[in-house]
Amino acid sequence: MNALRVIPTWRHGQERLYVCRTDGRNVAWYDREAARVNLLSEERREDVLDVLGPFLTGTVTIGPPPVPTPAELARLSLHPDDDLAPNRPGEALQTVLDHEPGPQRRMRPDPRRHALAAELAVGEALDRLKGAGWRTLHSVPLPGGDRVHHLVIGPGGLFAVHTVYARKQRVLVADPMVTVGRREARPLLRAVRADADRASYALTAEVRPVLALFAPRDVSVTVPLRDLRILLDTDATSLARSGGVLKPADVEALHAMARDRGTWVQL
Repeated sequence: MNALRVIPTWRHGQERLYVCRTDGRNVAWYDREAARVNLLSEERREDVLDVLGPFLTGTVTIGPPPVPTPAELARLSLHPDDDLAPNRPGEALQTVLDHEPGPQRRMRPDPRRHALAAELAVGEALDRLKGAGWRTLHSVPLPGGDRVHHLVIGPGGLFAVHTVYARKQRVLVADPMVTVGRREARPLLRAVRADADRASYALTAEVRPVLALFAPRDVSVTVPLRDLRILLDTDATSLARSGGVLKPADVEALHAMARDRGTWVQL
């Protein structure tokens, strides 16, 4: 009987331990995150468990690989250049800054770097919702150069999150105008709602608009907001408290659709 060996690999940030024969053919793999040993041959069960013994932790499920869901099949067929899932928070801004760093002025820092800091803080907070069944895509491109800063999909529904840097500044919200510090008021809420509407059209599902403010000193809202939420970066994970709307299979199907760049090009 051929000896088996364990080869660790990383795919999409997740570790897998493949069990291979000496000729390189796989007979099983251990998915740590899913706590599952996937057997390609039931005949090698005992040999596989024996060689994986030092690596197994806690209770694991053992059996043949699960049948791919339609969402998984769609992901597997997606070209890497068209997959938005690997985007980091602030991906679009980071790419621009890498190619056009701009002048370094001590008294007036590049406002793009402030915007990037806001997207990083909010995006990293939203990414922590993954364990609760949520999926987040960052820097989703829209035709015309616009983008959804963060698209959040989970049991509580879909949210298009737009982030604004407001560190130590007072924010006044008078729908649709938003004033940050001493800057001129802008009809920002109109744009936030428009991006959510475009996302709703692309995904054929309701996407609710959210304005996320990064580290403001104070926030004043003059009138109740229509169909729009305002969050602080420190409270971004409160989206997880939204009532149950979508089943896990619906979340995965919408995520598979949203991560495909082609979904957004026809808007």
